[in-house]
Amino acid sequence: MGKFWVIFVASISILLPFLCNSFSPETPTDRRVLVLLDDFAVKSSHSSYFNSLKLRGFDLDFKLADDPKIALQRYGQYLYDALILFCPSVERFGGSVDVAAIINFVDSGHDLIIAADVNASDLIREVATECGVDFDEDPSAMVIDHTGYAVSETEGDHTLIASDDFIKSDVIIGSKKIEAPVLFQGIGHSLNPVNSLVLKVLSASPSAYSANPLSKLSTPPSLTGSAISLVSVVQARNNARILITGSLSMFSNRFFRSGVQKSGSSTKYEKSGNEQFLTELSKWIFHERGHLKAVNVKHHKVVETDEPALYRINDELEYSVEIYEWSGTSWEPYVTDDVQVQFYMMSPYILKTLSNDKKGLYSASFKVPDVYGVFQFKVEYQKLGYTSLSLSKQIPVRPYRHNEYERFIPTAYPYYGAAFSTMAGFFIFSFVHLYNK
Repeated sequence: MGKFWVIFVASISILLPFLCNSFSPETPTDRRVLVLLDDFAVKSSHSSYFNSLKLRGFDLDFKLADDPKIALQRYGQYLYDALILFCPSVERFGGSVDVAAIINFVDSGHDLIIAADVNASDLIREVATECGVDFDEDPSAMVIDHTGYAVSETEGDHTLIASDDFIKSDVIIGSKKIEAPVLFQGIGHSLNPVNSLVLKVLSASPSAYSANPLSKLSTPPSLTGSAISLVSVVQARNNARILITGSLSMFSNRFFRSGVQKSGSSTKYEKSGNEQFLTELSKWIFHERGHLKAVNVKHHKVVETDEPALYRINDELEYSVEIYEWSGTSWEPYVTDDVQVQFYMMSPYILKTLSNDKKGLYSASFKVPDVYGVFQFKVEYQKLGYTSLSLSKQIPVRPYRHNEYERFIPTAYPYYGAAFSTMAGFFIFSFVHLYNK
């Protein structure tokens, strides 16, 4: 018995740190992140990016991608809440990690960052394909731009690109404008047209194309112009977020600190926009921004406060919900004017825009339709950059009972009048017919 308790206490002491640091909807940034590398040298060459994550409270666990001891879960519980793949050339993951394990990790609501380069293995390409993007099939291809390249004394093949074609979303890349172009050197990818969840965050210019920079073009390139995505993101239906790029170098200290001047421009920036762009983007990926929650969903009759078990047709009711956004440190009221509620049975009978009090409370009043059955209050809120909200509450609606109808229905007055006028006419006709000679 004593031996059993020793084993139990030891097991708890091992698992407790993982349980304490696991993801919680109440504190979205309290997370552990697994970083898989090709070489531990990346840990120092990309230290600025990693330090920015540590300063924001993330616990980074660095491991080699082929380490036989790595695992994403243990005893059915995930050990990490996010995964960073900075291992573009890995041919096979170590331990129990494989493509299926990574996809299951995302399907369980966890976040993922994938950074490839010209040495991207088939394994990394397969993971990217599963996430909705396709890297150029030519293993020697790189993104080339003869008009949008970064001016450099050493780069003569125009593969060092200075891009400033950002997505128009303050939620995803921050409200502060990124003044300097972002340096990119690597492989491009295209979005799978079937996957509507993938977004281009940083696009190539119309003059860019993907090809081998060391050889002449013999056939038209498969990827050209703005169809080439340099950085893409995915927000899955379960609100898991994914970042995919074909340039591991853009996370490096060298690119973070490098000055940049875009060809055709006389403006030279002392520092590229890489650090600001990737830092702000990581805040979105790790749910420090654009993360919503809905609480206190209520409905009741206008003259009451308690939630009823059912409604009667034509009842006046009020629906309310509180919506908050995670600011990085606390929950703040989410203020917008495009949240709608549906009173739904097979199709929406009522669609009403919720008004808000600027403090996170959204509400609307309406009359129950003159149709009985089993209805639902539904809120399906989807907005670019924000986690989706899907709220549903079922409520039955009954018709009037036999003793609840009005004694005289105003709309029936013409029929009442017709009946009484017929009776009066018959009486007068009978009187005249009988007594008139």
